[in-house]
Amino acid sequence: MQCTSDPMPSGLLKQVADVLEPFLVELFNRSLSEGLVPSVFKAAYVTPLLKKADLDSADTQSYRSISNLSVLYKLLERLVAQQLIDYLRGAGLLPDLQSAYRAFHSTETAVLKVMSDILWAIDNGNLSLLALLDLSSAFDTVDHEIILRRLEVSYGLQGTALSWFTSYLNGRTWFIRCTASRPNPALLGCGVPQGSVLGPILFVLYTADLVRLIENFGLHPHLHADDTQVYGAVVPT
Repeated sequence: MQCTSDPMPSGLLKQVADVLEPFLVELFNRSLSEGLVPSVFKAAYVTPLLKKADLDSADTQSYRSISNLSVLYKLLERLVAQQLIDYLRGAGLLPDLQSAYRAFHSTETAVLKVMSDILWAIDNGNLSLLALLDLSSAFDTVDHEIILRRLEVSYGLQGTALSWFTSYLNGRTWFIRCTASRPNPALLGCGVPQGSVLGPILFVLYTADLVRLIENFGLHPHLHADDTQVYGAVVPT
């Protein structure tokens, strides 16, 4: 999708991709080697969109805030996302009981796992209870200090890699587009952009400890995007 901050239309960018390729490679390599994200890439245009047509347009909770980001920025994010996922998968660090934002972990896998466990419990004569938890504006709840600490301690990111993610999260700005004019930017103190490539992956890593927390109470968890299923079974008395 074309972003307002892009210097040229996406269609034109594709037409001259072979000309721009060496410059983009140099830009992306420098970003990765120096652990810095260009500040111009960290400005997002947010257009409030109604989640459903029948919702109250005067209620801010009725809107979904999708960040419109630069095409070049998303290309850089995809390079980092591929390397991050390959590293996490190779080290076995991705949570098994989490679906969405990953290959072969879809809505179907979540439904099959939860339904299979519940039906198995019922077939064995037990009583089963399922609780569904849904965070409001889930991506906005990500604390930058906590996720950076998690990346370092839980996932082993250090040095330049950790510096890159620190730069990625810090100094982000956003604009709410309600009119044709450009409003003053606001600093984003927490959260990850909804509409970005890395945002969903970082949210998955941010909430991964929920699995162990729920299991410590003898219950069964399954995470899907920003939804959490908690269920368990007891022997009837």
